[in-house]
Amino acid sequence: MTKYDLKELLEYIDPSSLSYQEWCNVGMALKHEGYSAEEWDSWSSADSRYKKGECFTKWNSFNEEAGAIVTGGTIFEYAKKGGWHPPVKEKYKDGAIGWDDEIGSIIDTDSVDSIELQEPSDNDWHPSNELIRYLSTLFETDDYVGFVMQSMENDKGKYIPGNRGIYKMTAGELIEKLHKCNDDIGEVLGDYNQEAGAWIRFNPLNGEGVRNADIASFKYALVESDSIDIGKQLSIIHQIELPVAAVVYSGSKSIHAIVKIEANDSKEYKERVAYLYKICDKNGLEVDGQNKNPSRLSRMPGVIRGEHKQFIIETNTGKESYDEWVEWIESIDDDLPDEECLADSLKNIPDYAEELIPGILRQGHKMLLVGPSKSGKSFALIELCIAITEGTEWIGRKCKQGNVLYVNFELDRPSCLHRFEDVYNSLGIPEGKRHSKNLYTWNLRGKTLTLDKLVPKLIRRAKKRNYRAVVIDPIYKVITGDENSASEMANFCNQFDKIAEATGASVIYAHHHSKGAQGSKKSMDRASGSGVFARDPDALLDMIELDIPKEVKDRFRKEAEVETIKAVLDKAVPNWRTYIYKTLKTDENDLEAMNNYCAEMLDFDQMTELEILKGKQLYNVDHMSALQISGTLREFASFDPINVFFKYPLHYLDNNNLLKGCSPDKSSRKSKYEKMNEAKQKEQDENVAMLINAFEQLNVDGEASLKDIASSGLVAGKTIEALRKSVTRWIKSNKLEGFEYSQGIIKKTGGHT
Repeated sequence: MTKYDLKELLEYIDPSSLSYQEWCNVGMALKHEGYSAEEWDSWSSADSRYKKGECFTKWNSFNEEAGAIVTGGTIFEYAKKGGWHPPVKEKYKDGAIGWDDEIGSIIDTDSVDSIELQEPSDNDWHPSNELIRYLSTLFETDDYVGFVMQSMENDKGKYIPGNRGIYKMTAGELIEKLHKCNDDIGEVLGDYNQEAGAWIRFNPLNGEGVRNADIASFKYALVESDSIDIGKQLSIIHQIELPVAAVVYSGSKSIHAIVKIEANDSKEYKERVAYLYKICDKNGLEVDGQNKNPSRLSRMPGVIRGEHKQFIIETNTGKESYDEWVEWIESIDDDLPDEECLADSLKNIPDYAEELIPGILRQGHKMLLVGPSKSGKSFALIELCIAITEGTEWIGRKCKQGNVLYVNFELDRPSCLHRFEDVYNSLGIPEGKRHSKNLYTWNLRGKTLTLDKLVPKLIRRAKKRNYRAVVIDPIYKVITGDENSASEMANFCNQFDKIAEATGASVIYAHHHSKGAQGSKKSMDRASGSGVFARDPDALLDMIELDIPKEVKDRFRKEAEVETIKAVLDKAVPNWRTYIYKTLKTDENDLEAMNNYCAEMLDFDQMTELEILKGKQLYNVDHMSALQISGTLREFASFDPINVFFKYPLHYLDNNNLLKGCSPDKSSRKSKYEKMNEAKQKEQDENVAMLINAFEQLNVDGEASLKDIASSGLVAGKTIEALRKSVTRWIKSNKLEGFEYSQGIIKKTGGHT
């Protein structure tokens, strides 16, 4: 069955025929399925009750987080009542599941043949046998049975049960007495009004009452419909093979099918009945929803109601059990492809899907990027999005150019957009030369959607853009079920297949490492949760942290300092290179000479600016990380691990082999406490160094005030009070050996080591 555009279904729904709540339901369904308020407003304008602007105000009030969820199925049902009929047994061309064909559309409701019922003649009428057959079919001999013989007439002239009835007799007791009553069931059960008939409960009771809480076992459910011809009701019951225990004619315009449910508890009973009713409704048997309670009364066979008899039509028809029936329903209506003969297929083998990331990922396949926290996974994915959009390189591989959708679950919209801008700027791609019109973001932070609910909406949007890649970041925000359950995570990962199959796009997503040291683990085992995460995608790229050698870090610090000095000198002293090269006979790599030149040529404000810029650049260097990226690939041979540096906001290839010989095994053996202490010590050392540098810039005759140091901006924005506490602590711990502090003044007393 094709997937329907809700806007087309709206043509079959007259807004003036709906109640206010039904009108709201249409709006909520449109919003849930990803449509706009404008579409709801346009449709609503055909109603004389239409008020301009009301749709938009109401639209903003719809809040699914509060539990008020209405799906596209509501519009589907309203359209059916308005005369729309879906084609029968047509499968989805795209394989996606929609509201109207989740499972169970089996028959063409417009061509159902009617089965003629034969009411027993008076000569063939044996009330006791009717009821004995019913009791023997539905109950064990020691099951308590509830029934009502008394009736009353309501204000509409309809006969209804007059009381709670009898509920302390077992099926065995009743059957024994019925055998002896010579077809006078009133002698056993009590007299009844033949204009009203009588009722019986189809589930066994506990002998203490007739409430839902008094149900002893949840064996059966009642299927009743009075909207179509009785003979057609029976025909539909046969065609959808309901697991029927007994079918009873009500003596009026419906039949009562007692269907095997076999639930373990009330919760499962509700779920199974809901599924049962859904299948019935989908096949033209519009079930009375009031019958969903397990303690509901049904019509008793073996009694007279008006001019007709309440009798058993048949017993034990259809599938043997509820489970067998569900399996059959789902099997006959699958959308799986047909099997194919290999000999025939080999005569016309299709080409491989083209490579989106050469040697790593093909078009329409799945890729997982996994790594530790704060390793820059999101930035790596943003870099990949831009690389595909621009047709440029990512980790040394030139990507195929095309449209990209980035699904953001983690960041608020401004932060997400700033990240893209920062990465674009750092890549050096000017605004006028970007292909960012082909890169789309879908910001869903705070939207409580599970992946299975998201996928149909994503597919609908993705088909409009012809995306090469759909990037989902991160997946932990949409994981449903137990992350460590293989079966549940297999079902979760299948959603990515649905996206790829329906859109042709590659699906790329990120996940985090499990807790604990990762170096001793294989890459397949580092992803958090079930191994399904690592084994499901076509390409797994694993990022693991490396320790940056001190000499490499020192090199980067020097380079950062040099580049900062050059940038300041370019603005302040345009001809500085001439002096450095010709007079000093050196170059910009002579850091000492460059600093001395700055001290000579720059004024106080320029030096302050320089030191602030240096501090920022050195901070970025000190907080950069190194990562090794390895690949586990299904379609391609494995590649040699790739070493990269992550310096906000970009990952840089280690083209100079500075990380050669660094082992992730060694670096990852450090405990989290060791790493925390190292980081804390490192930060403290940096702060001490900044203070000493500020003192050297500001001191007069070996003294400088905390007030001047704090206001200079040279010490990472520390307040006077924060500086006072830090300086006092550092002097006590000999971090500031050669200095003393008193009454807001720092004095230098000797050499600092």
